[in-house]
Amino acid sequence: MDFRFTGLDTPIIHALSHFLDADDFTTPSAADKSTTGSTAPSNAYVRDARAMARTPADVKEYPNSYQFIIDMPGLKSGDIKVQVEDDNVLVISGERKREEDKDGVKYLKMERRIGKFMRKFVLPENANMEKISAVCQDGVLTVSVEKLPPPEPKKPKTIEVKVA
Repeated sequence: MDFRFTGLDTPIIHALSHFLDADDFTTPSAADKSTTGSTAPSNAYVRDARAMARTPADVKEYPNSYQFIIDMPGLKSGDIKVQVEDDNVLVISGERKREEDKDGVKYLKMERRIGKFMRKFVLPENANMEKISAVCQDGVLTVSVEKLPPPEPKKPKTIEVKVA
């Protein structure tokens, strides 16, 4: 499947859409190099891009907070990491692992995604970095970020006029 974005048909977009649809990571062919330049994105970059593309999220704004909601079926809280990077980037990541094989059991079909997942959100200036909470209930992770109160309006300073 080849995605074409109006106005965004750049070599990097072409390479990313190619890698997002690939089943595995292979060395780029000569044809890939001719359309994407002399080098393709690194495997780590592509893995991160795939992890982000495969982790859908809902973001809500309330009068006093922001909420980030991500489906995490079958994951325990220890499998999920929520952190703040660079003072204002909320990062939600983790890994869904394959169940250990039991004696005599084999997969006939495997459709549920396994592997790393990650999402990054740049938080607005009014986000209170000290008031972030995360709750995972019934396979849904909800991260709440409280808003800072609006700044007090500055009162005009009155200056006494003296007689000379």
